[in-house]
Amino acid sequence: MADLDTLQQTLGVYFKDISLLKQALVHGSYINESPGFTPSSNERLEFLGDAVLGLIVAQKLYQDFPHFAEGKMTKIRAAIVRRDTLVRMARNIDLENYLYLGKGEEASGGRYKPTNLASAFEAVIAAIFLDQGLTITRDIILRLIDAKLQELISTGTVDYKSELQEFIQARKQQSPTYEVIEITGPDHNRTFTVEVRLGETVLGRGSGKNKKAAESKAARSALEQLSTYFTE
Repeated sequence: MADLDTLQQTLGVYFKDISLLKQALVHGSYINESPGFTPSSNERLEFLGDAVLGLIVAQKLYQDFPHFAEGKMTKIRAAIVRRDTLVRMARNIDLENYLYLGKGEEASGGRYKPTNLASAFEAVIAAIFLDQGLTITRDIILRLIDAKLQELISTGTVDYKSELQEFIQARKQQSPTYEVIEITGPDHNRTFTVEVRLGETVLGRGSGKNKKAAESKAARSALEQLSTYFTE
């Protein structure tokens, strides 16, 4: 098993009570074969970690995307906290190297089973929460999920143009318009700059390698400013 100091360095946190981190890595099969071993398995920590992760992701979406309806936030949160995403994040920090497994579980490839990795990842989150508190746990989680969140946005799970359309029509019964205001660069490597407007008012501006990307960034920029715009 790898040194827990290495795992702590990867996480960016050093535990005051290292037994919490150790417990987060203990699979039930290890306890079954080592009845005198302490601490216990990671099952209770997994339960707590699931709740902490869900809370922090929900708070991130609520604060950073004020234009998102409940359904949209639910969809994105589900995509982030589902098992395959947790497994990816576990593998990103090499969590499989640190698991305590019984001999039978080890022999059956348990170190790489998605269920074991996802459970251990949630347990580690709980261990950090209990040892370090919510603020540090939030910082670590947001760093770990950042790539996945950006992936969801870039692949279109977050459709900024549709969100902007719905947001404006619900309040103003109008539709935003998009205009290319600048094209720079050679033909093979152009950059488009687009403004999104409501009437004569410029709501946002964005640039991208094609018109669609630029419009999406302009819509995102507009959405980030809407709370101010509609309260003026």
